[in-house]
Amino acid sequence: MRRASHSRWKTLAGVLITAIMLFPLYWMINVSLTPDSKLREENPQLFPFDFTGHGYEQVFHEQGGYLLTSVFIAAGTVILTLLVSAPAGYAVAKLRLPGRRALTFLLLIAQMIPSVIIAFGFYAIFLKIHLLNTTWGLIVADSTTAVPFGVLVFAAFMTGIPDELLHAAAIDGAGRVRAFLTIVLPISRNAIVSVSLFAFLWSWSDFLFATTLDSGGSHQPITLGIYRYIGNNTQDWNAILATSVVASLPAAVLLLVAQRYVAAGVTAGAVKD
Repeated sequence: MRRASHSRWKTLAGVLITAIMLFPLYWMINVSLTPDSKLREENPQLFPFDFTGHGYEQVFHEQGGYLLTSVFIAAGTVILTLLVSAPAGYAVAKLRLPGRRALTFLLLIAQMIPSVIIAFGFYAIFLKIHLLNTTWGLIVADSTTAVPFGVLVFAAFMTGIPDELLHAAAIDGAGRVRAFLTIVLPISRNAIVSVSLFAFLWSWSDFLFATTLDSGGSHQPITLGIYRYIGNNTQDWNAILATSVVASLPAAVLLLVAQRYVAAGVTAGAVKD
């Protein structure tokens, strides 16, 4: 009885803490559906009984281009990250390269460098090679955040792949590249999903690189769209929070769909047999 009572109290505390943490998200959705006239009342309504979709109509009319640009940049970041980090992780885990421990240490150091320093460095480089204010420049910049993490995840996951599989492939005449493409990559599905998801989320939510490297481009991501939208519509909270809800949906859906693969991919290689 005591254990059951203790468990119920723990569950109740967990539900309460979760509700408090999720309340700002609920309030964002509530305000996005509430008419502007109701928002200015002394006692705002906790539930959008008189809801409206006017804010969402404004979002797709005024922010649609920003959303498409963010999708393109995030997809490009995912592809570039996988193209670089998967082979690099395979090399670190299975090819026994000299200096692989030093390389792993450098990858950890790279993740500790403040993004603002990297942004200023990219600005000087992109200015010379004419990549400022372009979506391709943002793809390259965002990939620098995701690639070190991707290499570490792939290396940890691929370390757990039995060497006997690669030896059997070599006996059958498969070279290292073919073994990587036909054996290692299919087995590394969880790691691929994990790295892809984190790369997408980092790119989708990036504001620092966007405001530094693409402040005047014709195609800008949704983070800059929201920033400028807030500056131009400080009284139109219905549309502002509707924009925030729409911008949050892709990340939320991907997290819900891929959470099982993410948990398996990130923890792979953490325990040695």
